[in-house]
Amino acid sequence: MPRVAQLYFRTAIIFLIVGIAMGLTMAISHDHSAIGAHAHANLLGWATMAIFGIYHALNPAKAERRIALIQYVVYTAGVTLMVPALYLMLTGNPAMEPVVAIASLITAAGVLMFAMIVFSSETVAARPAAAQ
Repeated sequence: MPRVAQLYFRTAIIFLIVGIAMGLTMAISHDHSAIGAHAHANLLGWATMAIFGIYHALNPAKAERRIALIQYVVYTAGVTLMVPALYLMLTGNPAMEPVVAIASLITAAGVLMFAMIVFSSETVAARPAAAQ
């Protein structure tokens, strides 16, 4: 399996754990003010990263390109910054709004980079002829 696919699967599991912890915290406390951060952790972190990992696992030639790892870093940085900043903003710290905005733009850049990967033509290196 390509390295970037493994990175996405591992990171997705971390976000799943974070999302579940946030959900449990809200359920236990009966304070659901951070539901938006919980949703972002689960959808942008767990679900979307798992889908990115599946795509790269199914398209190993594209996964081996340098842009795939750069896209992983950009997208992961955006989501990793966004989720806690959004959590803090929704639980009473309005000063985090600019951080959420910047993280959203970084995440969006990662999505656009992924779109570039998906829509790019796949180049396969020529393989030597089999010895007869």
